[in-house]
Amino acid sequence: MHWPFFISIQTVTFITAFLIALVTGPILIPILARLKFGQVVRDDGPATHLKKTGTPTMGGLVFLMPILLLSIYFSVSGLYPELLPMMLVTVGFGAVGLVDDLIKVVKKRKDGLYAGQKMFGLLIIASAYTYYIYRFTDLGTSIIVPFAGRGFSIDLGWLFIPFTIFVFLATTNCVNLTDGLDGLLGGISLIVMLFFAMVAATKPEWDYVKVFSATVAGGCMGFLVFNLHPARIFMGDAGSLALGGAIGAAAVMMKMPLVILVAGLVFVIEGMSVMIQVAYYKKTRKRVFKMAPIHHHFELSGWKETKVVYVLWLTTAVLCLIAFLSLGI
Repeated sequence: MHWPFFISIQTVTFITAFLIALVTGPILIPILARLKFGQVVRDDGPATHLKKTGTPTMGGLVFLMPILLLSIYFSVSGLYPELLPMMLVTVGFGAVGLVDDLIKVVKKRKDGLYAGQKMFGLLIIASAYTYYIYRFTDLGTSIIVPFAGRGFSIDLGWLFIPFTIFVFLATTNCVNLTDGLDGLLGGISLIVMLFFAMVAATKPEWDYVKVFSATVAGGCMGFLVFNLHPARIFMGDAGSLALGGAIGAAAVMMKMPLVILVAGLVFVIEGMSVMIQVAYYKKTRKRVFKMAPIHHHFELSGWKETKVVYVLWLTTAVLCLIAFLSLGI
């Protein structure tokens, strides 16, 4: 589709998603506040976070709204019908997170869904989308390998199914763990989705991924208006799990889930820090980090919250550049 003044469709989509999120925020925040859907802050975390108790959560709905509306528009109009399944998997993961958030604020259970319940919900969504890819698309079972030369890929065969499910589960959990500081996950996701939009713009068969990535990035930009320090709203699991699904979907649909290990290395480190902390503590009753995920370790080491956020944003931008170069585009 051509736009006047040589404005690309992904630019228009990004701006539109940003504006929808910008309008949604002021409507949603007072509603959540009135319902007393406030964040429960860990009492074993940084003392500076205690003042955040009661800040409205479930703010992921701010960027889920443009993702939902624009995906439906592009699908119904026939421009990019492939956006509908990508939107559904994103909203599906977000729905699991929304249930988790509701349990936290309504039942006052700080952990929300039990770990097994949450993982089962994520597994169902990941398996359904993987089945859709394998059965109803011509994507195939090969994946691109970064740093191995332009276009180099390996065919996973039947292993594609369990591997793809694992990618979705690992990505959503690592992205979820990254959420914990004002603006941290929203900013990193914005950068990563802009990276995917740039990569998708290099091939016409990835046009729908380009539009989807621009939509998510625009929604994240609008959300950051309300989530930058001091945050007026938190995204909650409804937002963080949805973003994990969106990132996983964009990577898988371009046959490059492995690139998440590069562009999304911050997500990987955040997830690994929790695994290392738990495993080491169970064995020795001692901690590797002052607190996990690792962004809290930096805080307790004396970094200001904003410094941690900006450093990890910059790190992600550099990693996305490296990831882009690794694809030989």
